[in-house]
Amino acid sequence: MADLGKLYKDHTAVLKHREWRGFKDTMYDYYRWLITWKDMIKMVLKAPISTLKGLWKYRWMASYLSAPSFVDRHVAGLRGPQLRMAHLHYNMIVKHCTDLINISFVADEKINPNNKISKKIVLTDEIIPNEVFQGFPNLKVVPLQTIPIFLSSMVDQQITPPYLEVTESFGVPADVCPLPSAEAGVAIEDDYPKMGCCMIATNMPCDGSVMNSTFLDRRLQLPVHCFNVPLRYNGEDVQEYAVDEIKSLIAFIEEQTGEKFDWDAFFAAMKNFNQQTEYELQKWDVNKTPYPQMTGAAFWLYRIYYFNLSGGVDKRFLKVDKKVNKIMMKAYEKKTPVSKEMRHRTIVWSCPANYYTSFANWLENCWGMNVVMDMETMISYQKFNTEDKEEALKDLAKTYQRSIMRKHTKGGYRNVVDELWRIVEEYNADTVIMYDQISCKGMDGLTGIFDDQARERNINFIWVKQDLMDPRTISRRDMREQVNKYMQTVLQEEPLDASLVDFEDDMAW
Repeated sequence: MADLGKLYKDHTAVLKHREWRGFKDTMYDYYRWLITWKDMIKMVLKAPISTLKGLWKYRWMASYLSAPSFVDRHVAGLRGPQLRMAHLHYNMIVKHCTDLINISFVADEKINPNNKISKKIVLTDEIIPNEVFQGFPNLKVVPLQTIPIFLSSMVDQQITPPYLEVTESFGVPADVCPLPSAEAGVAIEDDYPKMGCCMIATNMPCDGSVMNSTFLDRRLQLPVHCFNVPLRYNGEDVQEYAVDEIKSLIAFIEEQTGEKFDWDAFFAAMKNFNQQTEYELQKWDVNKTPYPQMTGAAFWLYRIYYFNLSGGVDKRFLKVDKKVNKIMMKAYEKKTPVSKEMRHRTIVWSCPANYYTSFANWLENCWGMNVVMDMETMISYQKFNTEDKEEALKDLAKTYQRSIMRKHTKGGYRNVVDELWRIVEEYNADTVIMYDQISCKGMDGLTGIFDDQARERNINFIWVKQDLMDPRTISRRDMREQVNKYMQTVLQEEPLDASLVDFEDDMAW
């Protein structure tokens, strides 16, 4: 694990050669690297002409060619069971992502005019989880922004600035959250595939998303339904309204498509989803013990991916969950250490930076800060009633109220502050990484409260400024330096790997 930084080429952080992990782990890592390429090639072969046209037509498509490098930086330093679990997670993300790219190009009316698939597609805002749409098995649901900007910005940090600039040229202030701003820029540039019979917008997670919906509405020229979710979601008094919103959403899709909601298909998918939730909770329970097995970025990336996109209907995720948890429990029973040295059990709070999703891996490899839980993993774990229709809708409403970028940023003080300290205690953490997303106003009023309460609890509390999707404002290197200063001056610790303390990756994907 030592001297990982010496593997990187200056500025690009591209590997000079593959990391040597011992013969067995190196061969496994290389095998999984080949599988990533296999899945990407398979995507192209499914629709070679459409894919090639998409590559030339859309700026963001080229970013996905760097997917193998994305996986490499997220498994850096991993060995044994942790390497295998991470690769299984990332390979599943790649497989599903290639399916989304394929359907986007095949159904794109700019590439394939008058195709029949387009009218069977319901477009959704990427923040809306897919569960409700599993009641329409004859339709295809495509989260509009996921492939063009949300996932591409995780794979390639350079993809968002052009879209942010074009949005700002339309008069949108530069201090708006860069997520909806970049999504609006894709619409302005006409870089969304043209497809779908209708669009589902939402008020999640914030007012920036509502602003973005107006740009999408103007560009898409489709019937749009706004699906609203209560902000103050803890009280039972809002649940009737929340269920009515889901019923209105279902009625809109039925009206636009002529399809009827299939309760049998929905219940079947939710049974799978409940099983996925069981596997997820097992990971959480293991991480509460002295022998956590799931740390690093794979924990939260896979969680938000399947939570939003699998909808319980894609059984490949369930197969991966079963395999991963078998590896995890075997390692836990043997008390296998999660990494070479775990100095600090760490909680990550607030929204992570899309342009630096592997930050948790760097924390682990450089400073021995193992992230045992984070805010985006600790989203809804509501299980669904799969027999009673009204109860199932109530479960669905509560699930959506506690989705990504929302559960702990909406609903009041106790959801963000009290919940953090509860998790710190449950996971026996001594350190908190608190992301300060500088374009988000949600946490600004709580800065002093967090600091004071962290001191009272004797918790290492590290603020890390970042700008979510704009690496020009605060770079990956800047984020690392904030942690370096705290560890060297406040805790006066030496790094596990000095080669990772400072390196340039401003030109990296």
